[in-house]
Amino acid sequence: LFFHCGLFLSLAETHFSAFSAAPYVLRISCGARSDVHSPPSNTLWYKDFAYTGGIPANATRPSFITPLLKTLRYFPLSEGPENCYNIDRVPRGHYLVRIYFGLVAEPSFDNEPLFDISIEGTLVYSLPSGWSNHDDERAFVESLIFLKDGTASLCFHSTGHGDPAILAIEILQIDNRAYYFGKGYGQGTILRTYNRLSCGAKSPKFGADLSADHWGGDRFWNALSTTGQSSDVLTTANGIKSASQAPNFYPEALYQSALVSSDAQPDLTYVMEVEPNRNYSLWLHFAEIDPSVSGAGERVFDILLNGGVSFRDVDVALMAGGVDAALVLNTTIAVSGRTLTLALHPTKGSRAIINAVELFELVAAESKTMPDEIGALQKLKSTLGLPLRFGWNGDPCVPEEHPWSGIDCQYDRSLGKYVIDGLGLGNQGLRGSLPQHISLLRHLQSM
Repeated sequence: LFFHCGLFLSLAETHFSAFSAAPYVLRISCGARSDVHSPPSNTLWYKDFAYTGGIPANATRPSFITPLLKTLRYFPLSEGPENCYNIDRVPRGHYLVRIYFGLVAEPSFDNEPLFDISIEGTLVYSLPSGWSNHDDERAFVESLIFLKDGTASLCFHSTGHGDPAILAIEILQIDNRAYYFGKGYGQGTILRTYNRLSCGAKSPKFGADLSADHWGGDRFWNALSTTGQSSDVLTTANGIKSASQAPNFYPEALYQSALVSSDAQPDLTYVMEVEPNRNYSLWLHFAEIDPSVSGAGERVFDILLNGGVSFRDVDVALMAGGVDAALVLNTTIAVSGRTLTLALHPTKGSRAIINAVELFELVAAESKTMPDEIGALQKLKSTLGLPLRFGWNGDPCVPEEHPWSGIDCQYDRSLGKYVIDGLGLGNQGLRGSLPQHISLLRHLQSM
């Protein structure tokens, strides 16, 4: 069962997609010249395609989380400041998009490139220094996004700190109502995965390792064996009611382990590092698997976020309809500092319990540039033979941090799109005639 800010919803009632067919799945092994299968599950990765440039090379995997693939594609600055994968024929729908980073397996290369990643024109991630030294989610960036025009555009923007290097790409369809968080859902908001924690688990696992439904998007769950304070691990082999249901399809195994607070330290507290001045969607998972609790009223606790009560008098057995039954709570919180502190404070019974935690950053999607104006610029690029160093891949105006060189953009509120109002290609040694398509730049003011 799912509760959004205290409101009861039946997962079956929120589900409107038909699952007669398997979800759309596309996995690309970047740099690979033929299709490959990766152990241990014999996962199929298609050979490299749909890239705008770059160079294939042997790869070094930065993390045990990274798929067992041997190649990558890197994008030297000489081929432009932005390069992309533009993937066509992607069915309209809701997707989990995951991009794995890699290291070029040559001593002459910078061991840790730092660059920006955008999906559908929206900047979703900037690689932090030290990312390659962590065996956790920093080996990839993952976002939940609605793709509505039959394509997926994934771009990598140089920041002057090494060449972007991409090991693999996954585009996995999920339910159209997955991770519904209330106002703004599906209306220009991207969920960037910040953290997924399986409490009490012995080791990190993907959905495939947990026998999860394919409509769940093969999510990665890191293991949280302790909150850093006094806590105990609980596990059960009992079946969990209400698990693996639409629209989120959480695997049953997620609820078969938990952390509980101790009698000496009844509050269960966990501190997560976050980026300041952002909005986050928090999903908390519970199942009453403690054999010492037989029913409702025996364990009740408040849930506090950064000191404020977000959920009061949580009785898992009552709200889930009994013991060994899944309960999901969701809320959105604005965080101004660099930490988000989750605290479970018992009000009846002496110990709190939690099975899993998910945290997403809410990212406002950028408005794109008018498609016909992008087409006109691409025609201009090919006609004039622009040098590779110009790039001119992806969207010319977004992300705003990485506009195309020589392009001036203006946001047109009446269109809800960006338009091109200036071209500055002088002193570049370019020759040739302007193509007829230049007439499609209807908002051009200067050239």
